[in-house]
Parts: sequence; structure tokens; C-alpha cells
Amino acid sequence: MVQSSSVSPFPADEPLRYERLSVFVRGLEVEAGIGVYDHEQGRLQRLVIDVSLELEPKPIERLGDTINYETVANAARAIAAEGHIGLVETFAERLARACLDDRRVQKATVRIEKPGALQAVIAPGCEIVLSR
Repeated sequence: MVQSSSVSPFPADEPLRYERLSVFVRGLEVEAGIGVYDHEQGRLQRLVIDVSLELEPKPIERLGDTINYETVANAARAIAAEGHIGLVETFAERLARACLDDRRVQKATVRIEKPGALQAVIAPGCEIVLSR
């Protein structure tokens, strides 16, 4: 049976409402001076960063209505460029706070993996969630 092009397979009789709007960056790799042990001082280590930001759920028509992915990546790179950080948790909190500097962000979830930090483990790390 052939459907007419004027008939929608998903009829929308009821008005729709925006439930959630998330912007995310996954798998961002950053080289950072990080760690509390002597052998971690003075060298860079790879971090793999995932960031998920919850914004007010509303229509998005232009870039100014949302968060630019590059802004998130640049914030992570800037934190790494500030110098050595002892803990991955500290890095994650700084990045979440930087994201929340934008008032459109209601909640920031930052997950950081530190591959190579433990033998026989794919990647230890942490996840932090901050909200207004």
C-alpha cells in the first residue's frame, strides 16, 4: 500500500513541549600536568573528557541560543594550560564551574578519564555534577 505524501506517519494532534536540552562534548583529549605522585610532576598526561550541559529546554534557532562546543573544549584546554593540577577531581570541578559561568547552563556534568594511570585498567577517573 502506498501512503499519500500529505499523510504524516506520525500525526501531531497534541502540542509538543520541550522537555530537555543537552549539549555535550565527548572524548575530548587534553594533555595536562596532573597527578599527586613524584613521577607525575613535570610531565603531561592524557585526559579524556566528556562534558554534558543541560540548558533551558527551548527552541534553538541560532548559535547564540546554545553553547558552542568549541567553548567547552577551549575551557578544558585553558585549565590544562594554567599549570599542574594535583587531582583529576579538581580539574573536573574547575571545568564544570567554567561551564556554569554561562548563565544558560543549568547543570554541568564532567567526566574525566586518566588512561594509563593504573595497570590493567582501561581508565580510572571521576565524574562531577554541579547545578544552579
